[in-house]
Amino acid sequence: MKKILFTAKLFFAATLAVMLGGCFKDSITKTYSIMRPVYKSRTEALAEIKSGPSQPLKSPGKIFLRGNYLFVNEVDKGVHVFDNSNPSSLKEAAFIAIPGNIDIGMKDHILYADMYRDLVALDISDPLQVKLVKTVRDVFAPRDFGVGIAEMGNDDMIIAGWMTKDTTVSIESAENSWVCPNCITLYANDGGVNVGSPAPGISGSMARFSIVNDYLYAIQSSTVGVYHVADPLNIEAKSAPWAGLGIETIYPFKNKLFIGSQTGMFIYSLNNPAAPQKEGSFLHASACDPVIADDAFAFVTLRTGNSCMSSLNELNVVNIENIGLPQLVKAYPMTNPHGLAKDGNLLFVCDGKDGLKIYNASNVNDLQLIKHLTGMETYDVIAWNKKLILVAANGIYQYDYSDPQHIRLLSTVAVSH
Repeated sequence: MKKILFTAKLFFAATLAVMLGGCFKDSITKTYSIMRPVYKSRTEALAEIKSGPSQPLKSPGKIFLRGNYLFVNEVDKGVHVFDNSNPSSLKEAAFIAIPGNIDIGMKDHILYADMYRDLVALDISDPLQVKLVKTVRDVFAPRDFGVGIAEMGNDDMIIAGWMTKDTTVSIESAENSWVCPNCITLYANDGGVNVGSPAPGISGSMARFSIVNDYLYAIQSSTVGVYHVADPLNIEAKSAPWAGLGIETIYPFKNKLFIGSQTGMFIYSLNNPAAPQKEGSFLHASACDPVIADDAFAFVTLRTGNSCMSSLNELNVVNIENIGLPQLVKAYPMTNPHGLAKDGNLLFVCDGKDGLKIYNASNVNDLQLIKHLTGMETYDVIAWNKKLILVAANGIYQYDYSDPQHIRLLSTVAVSH
């Protein structure tokens, strides 16, 4: 009987606690990580563009090779300029500060770069004294900071980044939509935010814009912006053909553009360079997607990633001899492939933390791995004149692949911590 009475009292106490919990709702709190946007005006951003002596390499990104110079993006900061006239002794020449910079390209002595959403044209005849020639607004899609939301702002202000701060609020406040304008709210335990001969102009395969003759083609959120850049003082917007959702990379080959997206590869003809026309497409499951091509085949890497919503990590070889109807030849499993390059029958694939893989691609139905360089997390690569330029998380590597069985390291530039 005493046991039954004790159980009844315990039940009553528990019920009372639940009831009283509703009365004291305001005293219950929850801690969030609040991400607040950090703004700067376009005028402030433009004023930060300047050149000077070389700076330590900290976060290498896109690469561009022209003549005897190698240009390496410092993510969101600007561009390192290296004298590569002797690949065995890569020399730092200058650093060009460009806030919000990710992509680079060049025509003659004009360096084209993104500054957040805008395109800037810089005269780099003297890399130590660059001059701003032209700014074109809203050329690029809003920046995605990796938290499920893109850059916001207005005509005068740019979101230059995000500041995270833990904030504790009451449950009632949270349920009443306690928010900060333009802020992103995350639970504090969500894990944070993953934020030889002179070469012609060559970009890596991860490039977001490309210059072909007198035209610049820029990836936007779902279109390709076309700009006439014959006169850098008078850059003209020509067209913006639809190219599908989630487009990411652009690769020019002969008279065509190969566009990589999260849903497939799209091929555009440049017979009319001011208004590219779609000729063919190859669709695949949702995945991040750089692409390169030769006369008969396109090579597409698919990888998992924060924004790609995919479980695929593979290399697709696609037959493009019938440009209007590309066909998958074979898929090869990979670890987490990113950029790639091809020279003759040699195919170079940056496979993320699994390093660089070099294949004999003479038979696309049976790619043969002939060399595997490990110990680095690879991102993108340029192959030119038997020289390989590789960007990895820990620095820039340059190799001689005259004998692909015995690829030879020529020089490195290490990331400074």
